[in-house]
Amino acid sequence: MNWSALPPLSALRAFAAYAETRSVSSAGALLNVSHAAISQQMRALEGHLGLALLDRSGRQMALTPEGETLARTLAEAFGSIALTVEALTGADAARPLQISTTPTFAAAWLMPRLHGFRERHPEINLMIDPSAQVQALEPGGIDVALRYGDGHWPGLESELLVRSPIVVVAAPELVGTRQIASPADLRDEHWLQELGTSETTDWFKRHGVDRDAGRGYTALPGNLMMEAARAGQGFAICAGVFVEQDIQAGRLCKLFEDTRKSGYHIVTRPGVPRPPLKAFLTWLRREAAKS
Repeated sequence: MNWSALPPLSALRAFAAYAETRSVSSAGALLNVSHAAISQQMRALEGHLGLALLDRSGRQMALTPEGETLARTLAEAFGSIALTVEALTGADAARPLQISTTPTFAAAWLMPRLHGFRERHPEINLMIDPSAQVQALEPGGIDVALRYGDGHWPGLESELLVRSPIVVVAAPELVGTRQIASPADLRDEHWLQELGTSETTDWFKRHGVDRDAGRGYTALPGNLMMEAARAGQGFAICAGVFVEQDIQAGRLCKLFEDTRKSGYHIVTRPGVPRPPLKAFLTWLRREAAKS
């Protein structure tokens, strides 16, 4: 980076404060300087860039298109800096710990164990987002994601929590006495699929089966998908760890198993975790070791 080409930080701060408040006086109050100092800094910034950032032709100043562009960038940059500083200094320790995971993992693995974490750390507030959608991990937002995959998420750190193959299951009454030898034998069956995923289509595609003429599928949250599978409403694909007890008890039959090395991973941003996250990660590892 060419640091010498960047405008003075004081000028950028003054302009960002004005862009946030759209008032010279309010910007001065935010930075504890006079409104005249704000105006001077903004003119100096325009001179440094050789651009008009403010339209002063009307009764009230307004940002030019170039000014709007710079304002958005500064808001994101200064916001990220502020959140990172809070995380490093512990100033955001009271902010709830935000956890992203799938509804199935939340219902079948996390929630039955979470009382243990609450007993150890009653002072930590939690926010759990059960969604199949992959959420971005950003400062001030999601602290940790529990994701299924092979452990490769560019720019993020991951650690295997629970190893589990993908399995195809169905209620015994749905299978009956049929001989199911290949995925093609299930092409025309009704399938249950976790909302927000394409697991059914992907599974058939991996096995070279065209299912366009099949009997469709029902998409619903993962925990409801498993209830529907137990009730014999369709065939389902899920992580094997969620149905081990169902298979042992005879509530579900395992028809196929994907032997690729996958599982649920702890996924975090690089860097030192803030105290609530550090406590949660330690607890997760202990729970995984038990099972």
